[in-house]
Amino acid sequence: MPPKAAAKANQIEEEKTDVKDTVSVTALVPLDDFVDELGTWKEALKDSYSQKYFTTLYNFLKNAYATSKVYPPQNLVFNAFKLTPITKIKVVVIGQDPYHQPGQAMGLSFSVPKGIKVPPSLQNIYKSLESDPSIKGYKRPGHGDLTKWAEQGVFLLNAVLTVEYNKPNSHKKEGWNTFTDAVVKCINNECKNVVFMLWGKDAEKKASGVDEKKHYVLRTSHPSGLSYTKGFDKAYHFSKCNEYLKKQGLAEIDWKLE
Repeated sequence: MPPKAAAKANQIEEEKTDVKDTVSVTALVPLDDFVDELGTWKEALKDSYSQKYFTTLYNFLKNAYATSKVYPPQNLVFNAFKLTPITKIKVVVIGQDPYHQPGQAMGLSFSVPKGIKVPPSLQNIYKSLESDPSIKGYKRPGHGDLTKWAEQGVFLLNAVLTVEYNKPNSHKKEGWNTFTDAVVKCINNECKNVVFMLWGKDAEKKASGVDEKKHYVLRTSHPSGLSYTKGFDKAYHFSKCNEYLKKQGLAEIDWKLE
């Protein structure tokens, strides 16, 4: 085998080994314990997770986690719910589904743990913050961990909460969308003065039933590379969000992550 081909083969084999070592199949916790992970959201969402579809979804996940590599780790599937109690929610950001490569997914839309390369869409989110004329001195962080936002009331929800390794949208049709539709409906009904920052058509569709007399809805293109300059770059959602929160007598979000 030529040297270049051999080197490439070794690289591929190393990458396979990394994946195998980084993620192992696991046994999903019992259904009651799984639902307990919803924390403060558990009672509000009871009518949804008590339905047959959710049991079917759980059984699918139980098999998926036991037989394949699934992200995020099961203890982080409801991370957004644990970090942002329903009683403290101020902002909703809706993503598609978790990142599908090792070490990336952490149960928060657009977010990756510290030490993981910041994905392009999140880089564009930071770029928008830097260019927002109403947000002075924003410095792009050297990481992609958005936990600080979540702890301040920014609910970083993915429409689908799990994914198989290297297969984006692989769990899209397994029931998660029914569940997250119920989550958005719950926020709409149970909360008030929430800012919905909807990026892209899928997010807009997800929140199409939100009462705009009760909540503040912002819409623009997705922050991905192909869509960033179609509106997101000049939408300035982050400062508009804080302006609204201030008018409602609520604490503004500190978007700085350093």
